[in-house]
Amino acid sequence: MADSRTSRSAESPGGSSPAPAVTRAAAVLDALAAAPSGRLTLSDLARELGIPKSSTSNLLLALEEARLITREGADFSLGRKLVELGAAYLSRLDEVQEFYKYCEQAPTLSGETVRIAMRDGDHVIYLARYEGHPAVRLTSNIGDKMPLSLCAVGKALLAQLHDHDIEAMFPDDLELPVMTPKSLRSAAELKAQVAEIRRRGFAFEDEESTLGVVCLAVPVPTHGAHGPSLGLSVTSLKATYSEEQGDLMVKELKELAHSLGNPMG
Repeated sequence: MADSRTSRSAESPGGSSPAPAVTRAAAVLDALAAAPSGRLTLSDLARELGIPKSSTSNLLLALEEARLITREGADFSLGRKLVELGAAYLSRLDEVQEFYKYCEQAPTLSGETVRIAMRDGDHVIYLARYEGHPAVRLTSNIGDKMPLSLCAVGKALLAQLHDHDIEAMFPDDLELPVMTPKSLRSAAELKAQVAEIRRRGFAFEDEESTLGVVCLAVPVPTHGAHGPSLGLSVTSLKATYSEEQGDLMVKELKELAHSLGNPMG
């Protein structure tokens, strides 16, 4: 029994951390963020962390006092303090400020829905969203995560990686997440699109994440062997989209990407 407990402790969040309480607190926030309903009980979280309910209860109390989580009855959810912290983080990113400034004055993008995203493993996280087209509000919001294979900006960033890195992330037999009938189904399909993105210089998503919506995206050029971590995308209703409009969007996206990637250029 002693060996079993030791093994579980080593595998649980914080088992080998220099500050286990901090690691476990982060694990609580991650679990709540990943929960489909956005809510979990004490029992749920104790099971997720692999630690006793008493320890989990103390951890939740501290997080609640810090306003990082909130409690409703037996359920816990993320707290509003996280919004304040996220806003403070984004306000200090020069790229985000430059993004909004450019979108407001761009002839084409000023009337569209434009986003800047950061690659995080096999997902992207949306950092900012410019609302120039109020009709297109079915797409991802600030802070949302999306699989690389399901969005134009994810595929634009994927296309900048080395082939061996892409192969490690997406072996040919891997089944991809699906959101619409037009979503890619296999890694082989994704790699074919990556080759096309490299040829064209931008990514195009045709109703793969939201029916009736198309999206174009480009990476922000940065230095480094593993490619850029930031990308830009613009969303449009398919019913009103045209190739001419797409050409103008891509031109301005690339201008903005160059500005963000080379601020002195």
